[in-house]
Amino acid sequence: MTTETVGATRTYDVRTYGCQMNVHDSERISGLMEDAGYVRAADPESADVVVFNTCAVRENADNRLYGNLGHLRPTKLKKPDMQIAVGGCLAQKDRGDIVKKAPWVDVVFGTHNIGSLPALLERARHNAEAEVEILESLEVFPSTLPTKRESTYAGWVSISVGCNNTCTFCIVPSLRGKEKDRRPGEILAEVEALTKEGVLEVTLLGQNVNSYGVEFGDRLAFGKLLRSTGQIEGLERVRFTSPHPKDFTDDVIAAMAETPNVCHSLHMPLQSGSDRVLKAMRRSYRQEKYLGIIDKVRAAMPDAAITTDIIVGFPGETDEDFEQTLEVVRRARFSSAFTFQYSKRPGTPAAIMEEQLPKAVVQERYERLIALLEEITWAENKRLVGEKVEVLVAVGEGRKDERTGRMSGRARDGRLVHFATGGLTPRPGDIVETVVTYAAPHHLNADGAPLSHRRTRAGDAFEAGRTPKLKGVSLGLPSLGVPAPLPAAEGCSL
Repeated sequence: MTTETVGATRTYDVRTYGCQMNVHDSERISGLMEDAGYVRAADPESADVVVFNTCAVRENADNRLYGNLGHLRPTKLKKPDMQIAVGGCLAQKDRGDIVKKAPWVDVVFGTHNIGSLPALLERARHNAEAEVEILESLEVFPSTLPTKRESTYAGWVSISVGCNNTCTFCIVPSLRGKEKDRRPGEILAEVEALTKEGVLEVTLLGQNVNSYGVEFGDRLAFGKLLRSTGQIEGLERVRFTSPHPKDFTDDVIAAMAETPNVCHSLHMPLQSGSDRVLKAMRRSYRQEKYLGIIDKVRAAMPDAAITTDIIVGFPGETDEDFEQTLEVVRRARFSSAFTFQYSKRPGTPAAIMEEQLPKAVVQERYERLIALLEEITWAENKRLVGEKVEVLVAVGEGRKDERTGRMSGRARDGRLVHFATGGLTPRPGDIVETVVTYAAPHHLNADGAPLSHRRTRAGDAFEAGRTPKLKGVSLGLPSLGVPAPLPAAEGCSL
């Protein structure tokens, strides 16, 4: 028996770590919780249920989780009816060990059974003991679950889950499973439903987004999918992340260049510029293929902004290998990069490789890489001074905006823009055209009066405090084209 007030509405808070896939999974967790009668806590510290959606890829993931769980223990002792749930990749990896290390946790669920969370919470309350449920394969495709979107103007849309690659540094395939593809008609139906709710921008998500179609045998499916988004009325921007260079084909480049609402921005992980290291990583491309893709992208879209991921200090990386990475950075002229110092992930082949590098060596290389990247990204941004940019106004992109009087948003190429309002009152979700006046390595400023301000349905939704809350989109037949009409959506992420 619990002491909670009979009939009281229980509140929840979801705390997310890791990649875009986790962010979107957390939207599904929120949708499930609200479907089950919970409401989001106005004060996260007083939530009746706290859900951790964890990551096992990022450094110190374990320490971060157990530190946060330890922080909640005194609250749990004072408030025994409170429940703590742990899901995501770290839960999939550690399973019952989480409850052994933190016995005040009530529920542990994995990446394959997000939909079980409300039932597990109820069972744990009823039985007054922890519930641990980890499945080895997908229970239902996540798109069939209700989703509470976090944004009125931009939405994540999963096109696949899982990964068929065997990169030696990555634990994701063992936690997310083999690639499972959604049918094109189902994806387009979800995009259309979001657009009808006022969303202007969608990002197509997959662990390896451009291998989409492998499950139903169409290697050109991703390019077709990009082109089909161009037929959706009201959809202004389409992005995707993250593609793999080995699957990047010319038809995708053509689709990007020829479909007006597909943004000329590309995030394509490099990881290393050394062919020898790429082979050790089991990355099935080499330096010249990677640079060749970039050359083709820029030939088709000279304005394309290309971003990347780079790992420094992979086991056995020599000074010569690292210099090859710097050379690719110089030639590729990235607009930004996510950079990582290699760290062991238990269960991966790289974790037991010989020639693990000393921390001091990795740190010195990392600092050299950052310095070069900042030099290049700053130079690339300076080229845009005086250019007109179209900005989708966003929430909370800039920490200094309140002090400077600027607002912020993203240009079509993905760059962050801080802009002066010039007496206008744009809302998150509105579109502003302005001129770049200053460039920094990681952002652009536009300090003149905007050239134009377009009020949008997304801005209306933000002003009304309304975000899309879609029911799950059921699995459809493998077809491309105009999706079947959907029921009216209820009334926002890899």
